Amino acid sequence: MRLAIAAHAPALRAGLRILLGAAAGIEVVSEAASLAELPTSEEIDVLVLAAESTWRDDLEDWLSPGSSTAVLLLVGEESAALRWLAELGARAWGALPLESSGDELLAAVHALEQGLVAGSPRLLQPLFDSSLAGGPALDEPPGGALTEREAEVLQLLAQGLANKQIAVQLGISEHTVKFHVSAIYTKLGASSRTEAVRIGVRLGWVTL
Repeated sequence: MRLAIAAHAPALRAGLRILLGAAAGIEVVSEAASLAELPTSEEIDVLVLAAESTWRDDLEDWLSPGSSTAVLLLVGEESAALRWLAELGARAWGALPLESSGDELLAAVHALEQGLVAGSPRLLQPLFDSSLAGGPALDEPPGGALTEREAEVLQLLAQGLANKQIAVQLGISEHTVKFHVSAIYTKLGASSRTEAVRIGVRLGWVTL
């Protein structure tokens, strides 16, 4: 199993590398403070990510379309990252508290490699409840109408383009794209690209 670790704190990365790298069948091929410093997702079987909510776009950009890389998020007690974890699609994913034991980490990593969802029931149950609840039909977005540029960005999100690709397509900076994406999330009440596109479809603003 090829495993990568991403965490801001050097001590946390070192601890995870020692713990997970010592297990049979696991090779820690890379560790970094940011996702941009890691190999492409095609080279990784499982990513262990000590994530903050601000890493959402970085993770979506790093995960290649069609990639089967599993993602295990290590999160605090109240982490906004859990709101978009389930939006990663069909790939395996999981969530554990930062204070999880070594046995719990290893069990989750092996489960993810097998394509399963794994993690603490306390963290995952709210996600399953929210997913099962679905959502009502929308007549208008909760935060108001999108601007013409925001509508263009939303349509390109629906096509699976990353921020850099959208910037090139529209002739604007990547920073500006991130600003528009953030505004779209706020206006639509979305927590991820997938959710924003789904809401856009329900509103008739996105053509797939």
